[in-house]
Amino acid sequence: MPISRSVLASRLGVLALRAVLVGLPLGVVAAPAAAYAQDYSAPLETAISDLPTQAENDTGYDRSLFPHWIDADGDGCSTRNEVLIKEADDPVSVGAGCSLSGGRWYSYYDGVSWTDPSDIDIDHMVPLKEAWGSGARSWSTATRQAYANDLDDYRTLVGVTDSVNQSKGDRDPAEWLPQQQVCRYVREWVAVKHRWGLSVDSTEKSALTSIADGCTNSTITVTLAR
Repeated sequence: MPISRSVLASRLGVLALRAVLVGLPLGVVAAPAAAYAQDYSAPLETAISDLPTQAENDTGYDRSLFPHWIDADGDGCSTRNEVLIKEADDPVSVGAGCSLSGGRWYSYYDGVSWTDPSDIDIDHMVPLKEAWGSGARSWSTATRQAYANDLDDYRTLVGVTDSVNQSKGDRDPAEWLPQQQVCRYVREWVAVKHRWGLSVDSTEKSALTSIADGCTNSTITVTLAR
């Protein structure tokens, strides 16, 4: 059925109004908004540049605000033990109560292997306090719990020598770096920040950029968690 002049004029008027609202010239119709990107990939230096820069705010931080080492799938093994099982270089035997035996773990921070799981800490690549100050303070408790127990990206949680993890504490790469595989560490730090939509402060970004200058063929690819 032909469209009447009045209806046509009305539709053209709506299109013109939309164009004005979005800053487009008349006669150009805005395309539908792009779907939210679920994946991010970029060279390391670009990935660092793309991170939002914002001063950290640690006000109100408490470790208990990030419930962690939960048993998400109800199999009797906490997140800590799930990481140990996944990262073991030698097969792990899982006994009653998720007791572990027979494994061997390599700590890439210091290049040391361990056979006793008590010698391994599970490091939050981006520490909980750092995450809080970089944006997690505005998350729900459920989101903070998901972050603290993230088993879907191997970079979020990593098994390392306990004393090395303790020396790292809550510090970012401007304040602390591992003895070995610094480029890997920086790639994983940046990946986790992108995955969880966290910001960096200006000193942190400068340090990351400086380190990235010496890291060749580095690309960050990550599935976004939020």
